Amino acid sequence: MKTIDIKGKQYITVNERLIYFRSNKEFLGWQILEDIVQLDEIEGVFKVTILNSDGTIMVTAHAQEARDSSYINKTSFLENGFTSALGRALGYLGIGIDTSIASANEVQNAVKNQNKTPKDDKKWLTESQLNATLKASVEQATTVLNTFKMKKEYRQQIATKFNLK
Repeated sequence: MKTIDIKGKQYITVNERLIYFRSNKEFLGWQILEDIVQLDEIEGVFKVTILNSDGTIMVTAHAQEARDSSYINKTSFLENGFTSALGRALGYLGIGIDTSIASANEVQNAVKNQNKTPKDDKKWLTESQLNATLKASVEQATTVLNTFKMKKEYRQQIATKFNLK
């Protein structure tokens, strides 16, 4: 099977795993089933089940994908989720796991997300944190404004309290 290089390691793509699965007589008559486990405006959990020719479940694999985690997900969120789950399921069958069960796309996305700036990883300010901030110093309030995501009304309350624009 063909591989691609990601940070010096060779990964076998899902399409290569699928070609192997569909062309190998050992898997003749086997089925691939796809299901959506959970789906909302932020993310989805996708499941792929592979059954043998007798209809016995041989493997089940899941993938969780955030809609805005990559350029691919912005345009092909569902497809990418199922492809990731399929890659894992085929990996569980021993297909294409010389170095990793994860698909090449999963690895690329993980590498990309490791390199995000801290600004991309901002946490949301809670109401109790807002109340504490309103009792803090102007320097602490400025730090909170620069560190947290927050509701517009929280940002306005802090800015008004400390005369920050």
